[in-house]
Amino acid sequence: MEKFFKLQERNTTISKEIIGGITTFLAMAYILAVNPGILSGAGMNWNAVFTATALSAAIATLVMAFCANLPVALAPGLGLNAFFTYTVVLGMGCSFQLALTAVLLEGVLFIILSLCGVREAIIKSIPEGLKKAVAVGIGLFIAIIGLANAGIVSTETGTLIGFVNFTMANKAALVAVIGLILTIVLYTLKVPGAILIGIIITTIIGIPFGVTTIPENFKPFSTPAAPHFFAFDFKGIVCTPAGKFSFAVLGQFFVIFFTFLFTDLFDTIGTLLGVAEQGNLKDENGEVANVKGALMADAVGTVVGACLGTSTVTSFVESSSGVAAGARTGLASVTTAVLFLVSLFLSPLFFLIPSAATAPALIFVGYLMMKSVVDIKFDDPTEGIPAFITIMTMPFSYSIAKGIQWGIISYVIAKCAGKKAKEIPVVTWILAVIFLADIIFEACK
Repeated sequence: MEKFFKLQERNTTISKEIIGGITTFLAMAYILAVNPGILSGAGMNWNAVFTATALSAAIATLVMAFCANLPVALAPGLGLNAFFTYTVVLGMGCSFQLALTAVLLEGVLFIILSLCGVREAIIKSIPEGLKKAVAVGIGLFIAIIGLANAGIVSTETGTLIGFVNFTMANKAALVAVIGLILTIVLYTLKVPGAILIGIIITTIIGIPFGVTTIPENFKPFSTPAAPHFFAFDFKGIVCTPAGKFSFAVLGQFFVIFFTFLFTDLFDTIGTLLGVAEQGNLKDENGEVANVKGALMADAVGTVVGACLGTSTVTSFVESSSGVAAGARTGLASVTTAVLFLVSLFLSPLFFLIPSAATAPALIFVGYLMMKSVVDIKFDDPTEGIPAFITIMTMPFSYSIAKGIQWGIISYVIAKCAGKKAKEIPVVTWILAVIFLADIIFEACK
């Protein structure tokens, strides 16, 4: 174990790694309740998605442990699952099978790009300000989903959108606010697993309010449900439901595919950079140690997740909590992966959790993703304006895809107007043309 994970070289011990791995699991285990809740909105079976979530997280995290030797855990990403359900399935009218097909192909492409080293090159070509803005925009998008799921915000308040009154007439909203307060207090006190503990306590608080319902003959343990194995729709990439070839269908699929690709790309690299900085896990060139192995873990996890029936698997920023607890190697990731496997047999406990209890987690993750906003150069209008448009568009259009589209288009416009066209990478020019063509096509329908 010492030889493989290089514990002494990284100034750590077995006990520190195990504690760090447990801490990471506690910090991100909320995804076991939140991901099935979000994807079930796309018509998928809650229990099947729960199994897929736990299995894909365990497998991807084990790959990270053995291929990259980093204390980074992976699971289906928030924001990506929201895009899957609310934009692709509910917004665009696609089937969840087609969405899973896009996730699969994205993962396959990521494996190829990771092997060829292209993925790192793409990362360097995208403007830094837009990378930060995408993270912030997704955070706000997740937060507004949490607010809506708990019934905290409503269009029936006499304004375009507003907060409801926190009375017994709005029990779910009241319970969610209590849960959010608890989560804030726990997180501020640096309690390990603050988000998960907040979900558990909020679920318990919801019982006397009638928000949490415990079925008769409840049993906490169960045999894992079968996931949605290989639920793909390759024909739907180019054909209408009637079976006819359509360029419009192909174009729409490309937008879906690229959004998954783009978002996953920056979720992963951002997390890796953050964790490497916090734990001083860098090579002699100042780059993330074993970055190719880490990117491969993300790609393999996405392919496995799609085959099991869940949205894109990505590195979790909550891994930083494990690093803060002392984790420095892949042994911590092994610990986290084992705990995800154990959770497979506890799905009834997670099924009890109402939307009012997971909403605080969604809102709070929005705060965690908001931190990137401080690194955006708002004093430079050619950087600040595109970033603002990206951040603003995602929650208000209820679409991550539109945020990315308008962000890149406005970036090109702002740079050209500021006589800084030379700063625009070639890849960004290409993306702007593609996104502009898509907007024109939608307008001409």
